[in-house]
Amino acid sequence: MEQTQDQTPYFVKLGELFDGPMDLLVHLVKKNEVDIHDIPIALIAQQYMEYLEWVKSLNIDVAGEFLVMAATLAHIKSRMLLPTQEEDEDEDPRMEIIRPLAEYLQLKYAAEDLMSRNRLDWDVFVRTGFDGTEALPEKESSDLVQVGLFELIEAFQEIVKRVSPKYFLDLTPDVISVKSRISQIKDILEDQGSATFQELFETHATRGDIIVTFLAILEMAKGQMIRIMQHVKSGIIRIFNG
Repeated sequence: MEQTQDQTPYFVKLGELFDGPMDLLVHLVKKNEVDIHDIPIALIAQQYMEYLEWVKSLNIDVAGEFLVMAATLAHIKSRMLLPTQEEDEDEDPRMEIIRPLAEYLQLKYAAEDLMSRNRLDWDVFVRTGFDGTEALPEKESSDLVQVGLFELIEAFQEIVKRVSPKYFLDLTPDVISVKSRISQIKDILEDQGSATFQELFETHATRGDIIVTFLAILEMAKGQMIRIMQHVKSGIIRIFNG
C-alpha cells in the first residue's frame, strides 16, 4: 500500500444508515441462541460492552443511544443481583428491556415483510455495471442478504485473528490514509465489478493497514458508494458498487 505521513486520527461516525443499539441486542440474542423473554442479562451486558469497547478501539464514534443502552443493561443487571423477598411482587427487572425489544422485533419483521413484497414496475429498470452488464443478477440476488454492521464487525474480527503476529504487531506509524484506501477500493470494484470482503485485506497487511481498510469500507457504506451482501448458504460477504 502507498504510505502517507498524515498521523491525524481518523474517526468514523456511524449515522442512521447503520444499525442501532436494538440491532446489537438482537444480534447478541441470536448469536447466543436465547429466548428474548429469558435473556441472560449478565452475559448479554458483558458482550454488549465488549462490542462497544472493540468498536471504539477502531476510532469509530458510537452514538449516544448505544451508551444509554449500556447504562440500561448495567442497571437491570444490578437490580437482578439484589436479594429478592417472597412478598415482593415486582415484575422481572428484565422486562425493562424485553418489552421494547419485542416491540422493535415486531416492527422490524413487519418492515422486512413489506420490503419483500413485489412492487409495481420494481424490475422494469435494471441497474447496470460499468461494462453494461447487470450489476446484480436476479438469481444471484435471491441468494444474497444485506449485511448488518455487527455481522461485518464479526467478519473483520475473524480477519484480525488470522493476521500473523509478525505483521499485526508492526508498529510503524506510516499507514495509508482512509481517503486513499477508499479510492483504491473504488478502482478494484470498477475493475472487477465486485470483491469479497476477505479479498480487500492484504495477506501481509499491518495492523494499521487492515484497520484503515475496514474504516474505508464503513465510510463507503455510509455514503452508499457500495452494497455489502452475504451469500445465504456459503456465508461469504461480497461488496458491490453502490
